[in-house]
Amino acid sequence: MVLVLTRTYFPVGTNGKLVYQGRLICYTIELPYKRNLPQVSCIPEGEYFIEKRYSKRFGWHFEILDIPNRNLILFHPANNALTELRGCIAPVSQLSGAGSGTQSRKAFDTLKKLIYPQLETKESILLLVQSYSLSEL
Repeated sequence: MVLVLTRTYFPVGTNGKLVYQGRLICYTIELPYKRNLPQVSCIPEGEYFIEKRYSKRFGWHFEILDIPNRNLILFHPANNALTELRGCIAPVSQLSGAGSGTQSRKAFDTLKKLIYPQLETKESILLLVQSYSLSEL
């Protein structure tokens, strides 16, 4: 399974669209890109695998693996990147500004319904993170 996250960068946040087989799953919000610095930057563009993870804080969620110089980068609910994220990616139902969105829990539930069955069958989930090319704008 390949998920494609296509981003648009802004000085105060990063917005994206998460797509599977050409179909929009949800929008995403992240911190702005600041050279992959821990706690203040979104992750670099690239290819990453995702696995299921549990914590007391977020319950069941997803971890993005093997990010250079980073660890514990997660997909979890949040509606404001600057106040609720430290490098993670939050699915949202609608974008409401740079690095902000609405109904994150609803979007996260949609993402879980798509991904969990694949993970249960041990299928790999690849996340392709990219930015828009000029031809897509």
